[in-house]
Amino acid sequence: MRIFYAVLTFALCLCACKNTNNNWQQKAEDPAFIHRSIRQVTDVMVRDIYSPPVASRIYAYISVAGYEAAVHGDKKYISLAKQLKGLDSIPQPVTGKPYCYSLAASHAILIVGKILVMSEGRIEKFHDELLQQFRDTGIPDDVYQNSLDYGKLVANHILKWAGRDNYKHTRTLARYDVQTDAATWKPTPPAYMKGVEPHWNEIRPFILDSAQQFKPAHAMDFSTAPTSYFYTLAKDVQNAGNKLTDEQRDIANFWDDNPFKVNTNGHTMFAIKKISPGGHWINIAAQVCRKAKADYVQTAETYACLSVVIADAFINCWDEKYKSKVIRPETYINEYIDERWQPLLQTPPFPEYTSGHSVVSNASAVVMSKLFGDKFAFADSTETLFDLPVRKFTSFKAAADEASISRFYGGIHYMPSIRNGVDEGVRIGEFALNKLHTRKAD
Repeated sequence: MRIFYAVLTFALCLCACKNTNNNWQQKAEDPAFIHRSIRQVTDVMVRDIYSPPVASRIYAYISVAGYEAAVHGDKKYISLAKQLKGLDSIPQPVTGKPYCYSLAASHAILIVGKILVMSEGRIEKFHDELLQQFRDTGIPDDVYQNSLDYGKLVANHILKWAGRDNYKHTRTLARYDVQTDAATWKPTPPAYMKGVEPHWNEIRPFILDSAQQFKPAHAMDFSTAPTSYFYTLAKDVQNAGNKLTDEQRDIANFWDDNPFKVNTNGHTMFAIKKISPGGHWINIAAQVCRKAKADYVQTAETYACLSVVIADAFINCWDEKYKSKVIRPETYINEYIDERWQPLLQTPPFPEYTSGHSVVSNASAVVMSKLFGDKFAFADSTETLFDLPVRKFTSFKAAADEASISRFYGGIHYMPSIRNGVDEGVRIGEFALNKLHTRKAD
């Protein structure tokens, strides 16, 4: 009888230990840790005001860092090393040591994020709080320390990779020199900001062979003649802006995504800070992962694949913008049609052709459709922070189509820029899917 009770007690102890182990692991492997880490970097970028191209670069590096640390949590996933331009083999975890790869991934994201943003202190404070929350899961000391060590190893590797992408060199180059001929882009009111990132085509792509790989159709030929095609395109923008429905206004405002909207009140000028276009799609990814109940590895995979494609979409789009230098509708209409006309949205500080929203959104939709399906319906609450209601979409393509046309409703793009931008984005997305492989073949 004593033997029976002894065996029973031993078995209960084993079960208790097993349940304790499972409890910390389940808590620590919650994908919410990765979502919150990405979101913290987003919040800091909104506060610090990063241009859309620069924000896309930051998203790419933090997301790849997170994925490369998380990938060991599921044997069906593979590294992006040798697939992304200039990314050498990632340091591997030590065989036999126990790890929590969701902790390593979150740690890597925040280490990289802290280096790439200005408000390091905000990242640092959040980072400390997040690590304590991992501690509170009951994670064993050796697992905790091993995971931190590995996350830092991955982060340092990614930062060295980022340091070779030519970004620092572009910081030393001259600002855009505004040209005087009538056809080219000019700064627009109210801030009359100079052209944003005119040398962005010199940044090393992540997947593309070059910044010029997917050139759009030739930009529209400039003309001031009332019978010309260009004049007609500008009139279309003006007419649409003068007759917007409530729904069209809602669409334009929802997809505004202007990181630095300047407002004037008498002699006072102030800015409203918003999420970037790429950041909007990163936020969509977070909402979709939660709806799909994606685990932490799939969540990291989603952020990584989406962010590198967004980054390349900006590189490709910006190459064309500063080659064609197409004048914005606001400038053209004020000069040749109606000097008092104003678009619904504030005109962004860079050339018109092609539409960045169209390129980025459609590249994003291709990637997200591949990961979650062509008919994945979702509700996008990204703009509720700015007092705009949730919008619902039946697919990623439907969201991309709406994001694209929003720029016409907003009065900041001609229709060819939107149509050709859609095509440009789709081609970038499809190319990326052929090049990127995150899962082992069945």
